[in-house]
Amino acid sequence: MCEIICITNRTICGEEFLVRLGRIAAAKPKAVVLREKDIPPEDYKKLAIQAKMICMQYGVPCILHSYADIAAELKADGLHMPLAKLREMTDEEKGDFAVLGASVHSPEEAEEAEALGATYITAGHVFPTDCKKGLPPRGLEFLKKTCAAVNIPVYAIGGVCSGNYSLVRSAGAAGACVMSGLMTCADPEEYLERFRKESDSE
Repeated sequence: MCEIICITNRTICGEEFLVRLGRIAAAKPKAVVLREKDIPPEDYKKLAIQAKMICMQYGVPCILHSYADIAAELKADGLHMPLAKLREMTDEEKGDFAVLGASVHSPEEAEEAEALGATYITAGHVFPTDCKKGLPPRGLEFLKKTCAAVNIPVYAIGGVCSGNYSLVRSAGAAGACVMSGLMTCADPEEYLERFRKESDSE
């Protein structure tokens, strides 16, 4: 099974963002994480309402990012938090979400996120990526150790493409997160199909 989570970034989108989001949702990724941290909360809420409706149309979970109060108010399909923000959440706040993700950068952080109630984690960056220019990737050994440290799904992030997807799966990852590829590719459906073919060949 191919499990690719789309991480959004409207600033690099090659077309109107909601149009692109609709095309991505139609291609059926595992989920969409609305990661638009650079806009004020009210603007994020408006965008989240639209994104949630688009994802719902195609039966794709829409996971909101960072804004726990907005995610709870909108009854989002899930919430993804940086580990520092997850640490600040109360048990009551975390209880609003059946799906709770966290971003981690070490096996120790992965263990902490799981203990704090995360139901999945993203781990990276695994390969070189323009999103982290100048920062050396943590590599497959890091990913393997992170996957071994927890009992929840781990999704590799950073430079993952169909050509190296089998490597992150072999390291123990449940799947991967993709940002720039899905935001800029000519055809999201064809783009995800390449991952599916790679997954089928495992």
